[in-house]
Amino acid sequence: MRRIPLFLLLLTFLTLSGCAHKPVDLNKQEKFLSASPRSILIVPVVNNSVDITAADYMLSTLSIPLAERGYYVFPINAVKRVLEDDGMADSSLVHSAPTSKLANLFGADAVLYVVVEQWDAKYAVLTTTTTVALSYQIRDGKTDEVLWKNNVRRVYQPNSGGSSGGGLGALAAQLIVQAIVAGMEKGSPNYMPLARQANANALLRYPGPGIPPGPYAE
Repeated sequence: MRRIPLFLLLLTFLTLSGCAHKPVDLNKQEKFLSASPRSILIVPVVNNSVDITAADYMLSTLSIPLAERGYYVFPINAVKRVLEDDGMADSSLVHSAPTSKLANLFGADAVLYVVVEQWDAKYAVLTTTTTVALSYQIRDGKTDEVLWKNNVRRVYQPNSGGSSGGGLGALAAQLIVQAIVAGMEKGSPNYMPLARQANANALLRYPGPGIPPGPYAE
């Protein structure tokens, strides 16, 4: 019987090892599961981008995915008003306040903090690239401990496509359409769909980086 060279055995072992899939690490959810929050307070979003409207737009997208995930969510407009009356009109002040203080104001089990890291569009002649980057964090309303966190970045760029035939006339028509799309995107960047996709990616992917279903999940 012929001997198999040692390097071939090693190569086979390394190949099989590389095919193994790492199981989902649910230990990262242990603190969240142990705290078992039933209600989550969404506080005003901190905006680190250059777009002054980003925080309010982002804030408006957060209630639905959390409610659909099975948690009681406090009305964001009422929350904002109460915080302003309590001297915390600035979102940075809210994020720096003790979580237990914020939770006690509303009787919340946990608090969701969101920071807009990037919310911009880069323009070119025939296309516009829109980018949304966000960081999420949920803290315990009693201990101030971080129960869960995630970071998500989403990018949208209209498909420039390519010539599918038809000569110079078809190419010219295609360039005109692309220029119109780029102009529309420049006037109104496609932020909201990206923000909703980011929320789904950050919150709803479970098992994985998202949060477990809440007590009111269907």
